[in-house]
Amino acid sequence: MDEQEQPFFSGRMQACPLQGHWVSFQLVDEFGDGQPYAGLAYEVTDSAGQIYEGVLNTEGFAKIENCSRGSVILTLRGGYSGNDKSYRWLMSRPSYKLPITDLQVRAEQTLFFHKDGYRREHNPAQSRADVFIQVEVRDLVEHAAHLPPVVKRFYPPSPGLAKITGEPGKTPLKGVGLLPNKHHVLEVRPLRALRPILSRDNRFSALNLYQLALMATMSYNDFGQVPESRPVDSVSFPLSPSFGNLFGEALANAEEGWRVDKGQSKRYFPLYENVAYSKRFEILPFDPTLYEQNSPDLGEEQEHPGNRHFFNFGRGNTDTQAFISHHDEVILIAVRGTGNVSLWETLFDGWRDADALQVPFEGGGKAHRGFYEGYLAIKGFIQDYLDQFHTGQKVIICGHSLGGAIAFLLAEALRRNKEREYDILLYTYGAPRAGDAALIEGASALAHHRMVNNNDPVPSVPAPWMNVRRSVFFTGAIKVFSNPVLGLLAIVIGLVRVGGKPYQHHGELQHFMPASFEGRELSSILWAPGCQSIEEAACTRMVDKNGDMPSRASFLRQIGQAGDHSMVGAYIPNAWATLRRWQQTEETGQTLITEREFSWIDNALVDMKQRLAEASRGRGYNPTSRHAEQIKEENEALRRALSAELQRLDTTRQRLATLRDRRLTLADVYGSAASAETLQASLERWMSHPENTELVQIAMIPQLVGDSRLMASNVSKPRGTLDVTPHS
Repeated sequence: MDEQEQPFFSGRMQACPLQGHWVSFQLVDEFGDGQPYAGLAYEVTDSAGQIYEGVLNTEGFAKIENCSRGSVILTLRGGYSGNDKSYRWLMSRPSYKLPITDLQVRAEQTLFFHKDGYRREHNPAQSRADVFIQVEVRDLVEHAAHLPPVVKRFYPPSPGLAKITGEPGKTPLKGVGLLPNKHHVLEVRPLRALRPILSRDNRFSALNLYQLALMATMSYNDFGQVPESRPVDSVSFPLSPSFGNLFGEALANAEEGWRVDKGQSKRYFPLYENVAYSKRFEILPFDPTLYEQNSPDLGEEQEHPGNRHFFNFGRGNTDTQAFISHHDEVILIAVRGTGNVSLWETLFDGWRDADALQVPFEGGGKAHRGFYEGYLAIKGFIQDYLDQFHTGQKVIICGHSLGGAIAFLLAEALRRNKEREYDILLYTYGAPRAGDAALIEGASALAHHRMVNNNDPVPSVPAPWMNVRRSVFFTGAIKVFSNPVLGLLAIVIGLVRVGGKPYQHHGELQHFMPASFEGRELSSILWAPGCQSIEEAACTRMVDKNGDMPSRASFLRQIGQAGDHSMVGAYIPNAWATLRRWQQTEETGQTLITEREFSWIDNALVDMKQRLAEASRGRGYNPTSRHAEQIKEENEALRRALSAELQRLDTTRQRLATLRDRRLTLADVYGSAASAETLQASLERWMSHPENTELVQIAMIPQLVGDSRLMASNVSKPRGTLDVTPHS
């Protein structure tokens, strides 16, 4: 600072507002170009409170002449003046109108110098400056709650200049302080964000399978807002992993988030596309000065991002959790599944899973009462958000385990809303049955892709014949531990349906099946087998050693296989493996399944068919006379079911055969995103992470004769094999 200027910036004396000074400034992007900001209206306030207005020239430059001695404050607060409908909607929508400025729109149209969004350290425009400053849009506008948080910068603006400019005793002016008689270059950080790429096509895609597995897993975390409730002036989202941190901070600043689980060690990156900031998945702003609903004086009725985007078990009489956000093309809903961080919550979910009583579902059919109660808990929360922000977007819903069951009921209820005609797409992972045959038939138009991993036990419940209260279930469950055979009988006898329709699954099954070959060679395929045996038992443990009762009748005896139900340990790696396999299959023009894989799986299916045929010819339990007639009826029903399954196995073999000839297209892999202009850049960013190129065994395509090239995935150990040997 020049010696003659020092008295003005001293807190011990007041300088006279002498005229005759000047200040100049230029706004540039990270490439040093000022043209992106040409024509923007600016406002400069000097130390005497005099306001100077003008417009930046074609190079983003302006100069103020004959201003008062001392620093000045620069702002660009002018509201958006263009005609783009998307911005106009954001500024005028019924809820949370956004104070978008022309500066914001220009910054959204600029690009990062570094593709990863890391701030540039040396801008060529620095050579033209007396003072070089790196600014954010939020530094120059009046309202900034809807803008991303500040990232690390090498040349930040001086907060002291803004504080000492303006009238003493009044609130400091908002803006960037500039020194007198100096030329300033202000590098404006681009307003770009990342958002997970999603296909809006109802057809199954490997992209959505992977992306939504990550989103479904994220729903197990808290929202991550600080303070969690009753905020006063502002909120932040420092807690990771959380939806708040991912969407409100990381992606808003174009930083790739990868952690979806607190105990996660391996990095799983979603495929992100780089978009204008206003087209990101939105986290609503919190600003009590702009939005009355944000006022702390409202107490429990106060709105803030934590309760607008996230429903958790603390609200109402349920432990259901759900997240919702949107951009201009998609509304994303993720529903939390069974189990979380506390034993109490896990037990509560288990209690609900066992409550298999059927209750009427709106619009026809009956639903599992426990899952229906979970849906009712989030119904109002979801509907309120849609009423405010749905403008025709695709509504994409995902959920794992219990969350998948609730997600199905939510999706179908929304689809049946004739007033709004929502366009719904649903992906579920390891979901149990949620409705009876009438409900499932009525939901036939709902686009639903249902993934089951290997030998996951959860999709086996509730059993089709269940329609009973918990007391009967746990009576049989207790006996399992003392006498497994009697326990199975007690459960089956106690839960036999009396009238009504059986529970059924909804959706197009996608089953992930690992397979082992000679030595260390492994493989895996994702397909829709079409037979209940594979889904219910994953081609293992079909026939219990004590008779022809499917061992899946005892859910509790399958809990030991819960590893196949894990999202981070199983579903996410296998979804990743499927995406990588489909990518490479499409790139090389190969078929989806090799001849060796076909032969191995087909032989196993033939072996299974033989065993089922033996079981259906009359093997059965030796019941006591008291239950003889009842057990006879049960065995007869079982034999009929096995006979029907034999026919379905023939269909399964036919489906397997079609995979030998199937060649994938780009749309099979990426759905509607295959035509996105951002896809190639997104793939390059995703493939730059070594985790997405490393070689490991589980998704390996079996070697062809004379060919040593192998296909890889992201799991170091197989979860199981196609084993049809009967065992308990």
